[in-house]
Amino acid sequence: MKRRLRLRRNELSLSREWLETNARGGYASSTVLMQPTRRYHGLLVVPIEGSVKRHVFLTRFVEAVGGIELTPEFLTQFELGLWPVFRYRVGGTTVTREVLLVRGAATVLCRYRVDGPGGLELRPQVAFREADALTFANDALSDHVERCGSGIRVRPYDSLPAMQLTLAGGEHVFADDPCWERGIEYAADAARGYDSREDAWSPGVFTAETSDAVVVAATLGPAIDDAALLWASEAAARRARFAELYDGSLHGHLAVAAEDFLYEDPGGRTGVVAGWPWFLEWGRDTFIALPGLMLARDEQSPAKLRRCGDTLREAVPFLQRGLLPNIYGVSSADSHYGSVDAALWFARCVRLYQTAGGTSVHNGLATALEDIANAYLAGTDLGIECDTGCLIRAGSVDINPTWMDARTPDGPVTPRNGYPVEINALWYSLLAHLAELTGSDEWRRYARQAGESFVERFWLDEGYLADVWNEGAVDRSVRPNMVIAAALELSPLSQEQRASIVARAKAELLTPYGLRTLSPKSAAYVPRYAGDTVTRDYAYHQGTVWPWLLGFWVEASLRARVEVPPLVFDGFATHLRDAGVGQISEVFSGDPPHEPGGTIAQAWSVAELLRAWRLVHPEG
Repeated sequence: MKRRLRLRRNELSLSREWLETNARGGYASSTVLMQPTRRYHGLLVVPIEGSVKRHVFLTRFVEAVGGIELTPEFLTQFELGLWPVFRYRVGGTTVTREVLLVRGAATVLCRYRVDGPGGLELRPQVAFREADALTFANDALSDHVERCGSGIRVRPYDSLPAMQLTLAGGEHVFADDPCWERGIEYAADAARGYDSREDAWSPGVFTAETSDAVVVAATLGPAIDDAALLWASEAAARRARFAELYDGSLHGHLAVAAEDFLYEDPGGRTGVVAGWPWFLEWGRDTFIALPGLMLARDEQSPAKLRRCGDTLREAVPFLQRGLLPNIYGVSSADSHYGSVDAALWFARCVRLYQTAGGTSVHNGLATALEDIANAYLAGTDLGIECDTGCLIRAGSVDINPTWMDARTPDGPVTPRNGYPVEINALWYSLLAHLAELTGSDEWRRYARQAGESFVERFWLDEGYLADVWNEGAVDRSVRPNMVIAAALELSPLSQEQRASIVARAKAELLTPYGLRTLSPKSAAYVPRYAGDTVTRDYAYHQGTVWPWLLGFWVEASLRARVEVPPLVFDGFATHLRDAGVGQISEVFSGDPPHEPGGTIAQAWSVAELLRAWRLVHPEG
C-alpha cells in the first residue's frame, strides 16, 4: 500500500498532508515537505488528562546534516506505506526520516538513517499550547532543561505535563541553546482567514555521529529507555495489524484509513474522532460513521460486532432528555447537546448493528430507543416537539440543530426550522423499529401515523421530497436530505418514489466525490468551497460536495433497484494521493475540478464509502 509522490512542485506538495494517529485521540501530522502550514501540524499532538482538548507539544525537528539544514529542496521522495517515510539528498549524503506514533501512548518516534558523510543535528521545536491556539515568545516560559539518561526533560509551563526526549543509536550529545524562532507563518491558516503567525521555542540541539539508525522518542510518559527497541516492536505490531486489513483494493485502502478514527478515552470508552486534525468526537458523526467503520469492513467479525455493540451501550449514559451530545466531553456534564438528530442516528446504528448479527439489543439498547422516542413525543430541548400528525418539529429562527448547521454573524445560512425531511425519515424509522422490537400496537400506530403524514407533507408532484415542511409551506430546494429518506430500510416511501428521488439526485447532485448539498439550478448555489471563515460557511451546505452522502445515494439506488454506475468510486482512488494522503477529505467544491476542502481526513467520508463499497460488492 505504498504511495510515492512526485515532489517537483512545492506548492502542490504543501497542499498534501500525512497523518499518524495513536488510538487515544492523539496524532502527528504535517505536509509531505515537513513544513507546517497549519497551527494543527505537529509531531506530538495529544489530549491531556481530564480534557478532550488536544495540545501541540512537539511541533517538529529542525534537522541538518553536515551543517546543512534539510529544507524542502533536498527532499527527493515521500512515501506513505505503514507510516510516512521521507528521503533527502544533500551532496553525497542520503538521509531517511520515518515517523511512527505509538499506539495507545502519547509517544512519537522519529527514525533517521544517514548514508554518507556528515553528522546529524536535531533541534526540537516545542509549542505546549492548545491545538486551536497560537503561542508567542513570553517570559512565563521556563527554559530549564533537565538531563535524563540519554535525553532531556522539558516543562515550559507548570499547567502542562513534561515532555521527555531521548535518543538511541550512535554517539550523541545535547547542547543547551534555548531560543525562540519568531514569526513562523502558517500558509493554510492564512488562506482560511485565520491568524497565521506564531513563535516556537527550542531547548537546544542534539548532535549524533553514526552510520546506523538514530531513533528519537518524544513522550509525555516516563522517558523511553530504548527508543530503537520500541520502534522495532511498534513497527512489527503495525505490520501485523495492517496485514489483516489491506487487500490492494480501494476497500483495503479505506479499511486502513478507518483505523485512524477509532479511539479509546482514558476510561476505556470507544469513540470516533469526527475528523483530523481539528475535530473531536461528535455524536452525529459517530453514529453515522460506526456502521461503516465497524460493520462494513467484515460483517462476520465477532470482534467488530462486539465493539460496535459496546460503543452503542457506552453512549447510553450520555442520554439527556432523549438527546445525545453533538460534541462529546469527558462526561455528559461537559458535553454539548445541540443536535436534533444525533439520537436518531444512534437509533439507526442500533438497527444496523442488529441486522448485522449483533446481540443483546434488548439489553439496554431497546430501552434507550424507547427513552429517545418518548422524549421526542413529549417534547424536549432544541424546539423538538411532536405534532398531531406524529411528525417532529425542531429548531427555531436562531437554532439550527440539523447537520446543515453553518452560521455566520447574520445567523444560520440554511435555516431549516420546522419539519426537516431527514429528521422525520429517521423518526419514522425509529418508530417502525420499536414496533418490531416490542410488538407494541402503540408504537405501530405511531409509525403508521407518522408514515402517512410524511408522504402527505413531503412528497412533491415533481417526483421528489421537499427539504423542509413548515406550517403548510414547503422548501422545494433539491438537497441530498431526501436521499437519506430514500435510503433507509424502514421508510414510508414506495420503491417507485425511491427511484424518482435517486434519479433527481443523480441529475442535479451527484459528482465524482459525493453529493452536492444544493442543486446548481438554485439561485443560492455556491460553486466553490474556499476563502475565509464566513465565505466558507456560506458555501458549506449551499452546493459543497460531501462524500458521506454517496453512501446513502448508493443504498437508495439499490433499494429502488436502480443500477449503481460502476465508476461511482473511481474519483476516490486518485484522491487518496491528494490533500490527506491515504485519507478522504471532509468536503469538495461543488463545481469541477471539485477541489478538496475542510479536514484532510473525515470519519463519515471514509465510513460511508466503506459501507457503500460493501453494499455494491457484498461478496467482498
